[in-house]
Amino acid sequence: METINIIHSPKYVNQKVRIGVWVSNKRSSGKIAFLELRDGTAFFQGVVLKNDIGEEKFKEATELRQETSLYVTGEIHEDSRSKFGYEIQIEDFEVVGESNDYPITPKEHGIDFLLDHRHLWLRSSKPNALMKIRSEVIHACYDFFYSREFTKFDAPILTGSAPEGTTELFETDYFGQNAYLSQTGQLYGEAGAMALGKIFTFGPTFRAEKSKTRRHLTEFWQIEPEMAWYHQDESLELQEQFVAYLVQSVIDNCPQELEVIGRDVDTLKKYTQLPYPRISYDDAISLLQDNGFDVKWGIDFGSPEETFLANHFDKPVFVMNYPKDIKAFYMQPHPTRDDLVICADLLAPEGYGEIIGGSERSADYDYIVGRLKETGQDLSNYTWYLDLLKYGPVPHSGFGMGLERFLTWITHEDHLRENIPFPRMLHRLEP
Repeated sequence: METINIIHSPKYVNQKVRIGVWVSNKRSSGKIAFLELRDGTAFFQGVVLKNDIGEEKFKEATELRQETSLYVTGEIHEDSRSKFGYEIQIEDFEVVGESNDYPITPKEHGIDFLLDHRHLWLRSSKPNALMKIRSEVIHACYDFFYSREFTKFDAPILTGSAPEGTTELFETDYFGQNAYLSQTGQLYGEAGAMALGKIFTFGPTFRAEKSKTRRHLTEFWQIEPEMAWYHQDESLELQEQFVAYLVQSVIDNCPQELEVIGRDVDTLKKYTQLPYPRISYDDAISLLQDNGFDVKWGIDFGSPEETFLANHFDKPVFVMNYPKDIKAFYMQPHPTRDDLVICADLLAPEGYGEIIGGSERSADYDYIVGRLKETGQDLSNYTWYLDLLKYGPVPHSGFGMGLERFLTWITHEDHLRENIPFPRMLHRLEP
């Protein structure tokens, strides 16, 4: 008799197996008990018949408490009535670990209570499904970039200065000097691209922004590719291929999880159809004004504007070439407009806004020095970065995608906190 995981049940139909499980819920009626079981790979039902298991063991089964762990032994059967499609006819079980007064019961709980008990809430079916989708997207990220001959490149988390002069960084003592938790690996990624051609960073980033919106976390994970010899058009093509690839991977490999969270697969399929529409910043401003928005050229878009633009196209849409004054110093200037830079934000439909920000990077030493001075930066903080522009600079482009923002869109959740195991927010550092 083999010990298996629930997810492998289809391979063992009409065979006796042993599975280590937790009891998520139970109900009984007369001489039959139904146990909802999970083992981390899937959820399914265990059926206990009094006539098969004996009166004493049946009584024990009906008294099992939520989240008790046990080994169950029995035969796998097909079950067309369940979403999973299989169940186990339990012939015997052995309690491994008792569970008493489990706090998250099968009833409604407030969000603060559930976040306080996040370490246990992850066991529930919906958070469990969301974490599986997160894992699939991470796996697909690596597959996508490795299949295109990118090198994984690790940027430091601790930095000695605040890039772009931001004040929204967490500061810490570093053996007597100031250090900061990084909010981006991009500048280091550019160094990697000059050495290795095409790289991607993928790691935790931190932002000390005192925001309580559904789109913000203080700790989040970010994917940041940088590509030597890439211009804007090549970068945009890569970006849309990347997003479509991730969406398709979730459709292909997480069908049960999508069903658990209630995500419409036909809607997701639209987002795998390329190319994505593109609109200039200038035209986006005109489109917004024509539809009643009180916006002026030169503003950065907020959530209402982003939502309208993406929903207008009903697909992810690139908004291209923003005003120079609202974008970072490193972006390539527009060839015919002094007031624009070569960049693009990818906006997701259904109200989720920006999921990717990217640009062509300037390779002009004098231009970058000028921009740093214009924006009030201390050049001494960028000595190493400026070296990249002194020794064999080439055209290059890159972009960044916040993992949780992407996942929140794909899973159609209201808040980023649902798509990270332990969310860190303005007033939440526990558990």
